[in-house]
Amino acid sequence: MTDRDPSPPVLVLDGLTRRYGSVTALDGVGLRLPARARHAVIGPNGAGKTTLLHLIAGTERPDRGTIVLGGRDLTRTGPARRARYGIARSFQQPAVIGELTVLDNIVLAAWSHHPRRDRVPAAREQLAAVGLGDMAHRLASELSHGRRGLLDLAAALVCRPRLLLLDEPAAGLTDRDIGRLLDVLGQLSGDVAMLLVEHHTGVVTHLADTVTVLKDGKALLTAPTDVALNHPDVREAYLGTATDHPGRGVDHRGKGSGPCSASAG
Repeated sequence: MTDRDPSPPVLVLDGLTRRYGSVTALDGVGLRLPARARHAVIGPNGAGKTTLLHLIAGTERPDRGTIVLGGRDLTRTGPARRARYGIARSFQQPAVIGELTVLDNIVLAAWSHHPRRDRVPAAREQLAAVGLGDMAHRLASELSHGRRGLLDLAAALVCRPRLLLLDEPAAGLTDRDIGRLLDVLGQLSGDVAMLLVEHHTGVVTHLADTVTVLKDGKALLTAPTDVALNHPDVREAYLGTATDHPGRGVDHRGKGSGPCSASAG
């Protein structure tokens, strides 16, 4: 199922604009994600990618434009309420509580999304899915950066979202952990739409049906993944900041609060 599917959209962004003083981080960006969308947002550093996630998650407000989830206008709604409506997020810097165990981090994330008797089983199941089942009783602070990222992802997924926002989930992961990440995200429920910001083109190619390219805060194009990654305008946008990735188009590398709530790019 691709972003061009005729089913009603889960997320509609219209004319999103965000300024920081004299700097315009996003300038009139629009996007439509249908149910089961697998959509990536790429672009050079400073293109506005993380700002876009902040606006969708509710941790920042747009200066102009609207954000509609499942037909409900959330433009002026706070992050906690957006979480209750089904938005979950992982972060560039994993939003985990180091003083808690790995398991307790997930139980806490599951608090308002599962009946009390189901929280620990659901947490253990989600940890196993991301390959952290044998680390349940270690402190989160003892995990490597990459594994804290997987823990952050597990905390988002245990919230049973309808829209999953991922901000560079492959950053800091080993090849083995990237494989685990791809397995987990490749098996997402059809009820979940995914919006992914990622520099690792192999991850984008594997997971996304459609790609939006941002440049200087504007949407350069939206197209099927293979078309977008090999489009001449996209290659030009990355000139001097990217190299060809064999068989994968352009290699786009460059460079909170909790994941079930929502916490600049």
